Amino acid sequence: MEENCQILAIYISPGHNFFGRHNQSALAHEVVAVPEVDCVVGSGLVGDRFFGFKESYKGQITFFSSEVFDEVCATLGLLGKQPSALRRNVITKGLDLNELIGETFSIQGIVFEGTEECRPCYWMDSALGPGAEAAMRGRGGLRARIIEGGKLRVNV
Repeated sequence: MEENCQILAIYISPGHNFFGRHNQSALAHEVVAVPEVDCVVGSGLVGDRFFGFKESYKGQITFFSSEVFDEVCATLGLLGKQPSALRRNVITKGLDLNELIGETFSIQGIVFEGTEECRPCYWMDSALGPGAEAAMRGRGGLRARIIEGGKLRVNV
């Protein structure tokens, strides 16, 4: 798995902007790009808003494909957008994330269990641009649990 995958970016955020905010305005917790992050078994990413959220949480880490991001932006005519707007933790290149749902896989020696699609919601239209939720449907990224931890690094 590792040899086919690049980690282009890693993002964490100390707080939630959209989670649990249905029918309310978004908050403004910044997303921070980091060169590396500690992946802790059963807890998530150190420094991220979902760290220690709840036992066996399906979204201890989230992944998103740079190829899908580029395609969505091109289709919607969105210029100058950054993947950080999606608030997914890890931006990958060279992985079909949907194929990892229900699978155990490793990247940089860290073992993950793909739990489900990280489905886009209506917030994507305001975070990225009008039409983003529909354009991302069925390819919103991957939620995963951390099975064996370690330090994940950007390796562009």
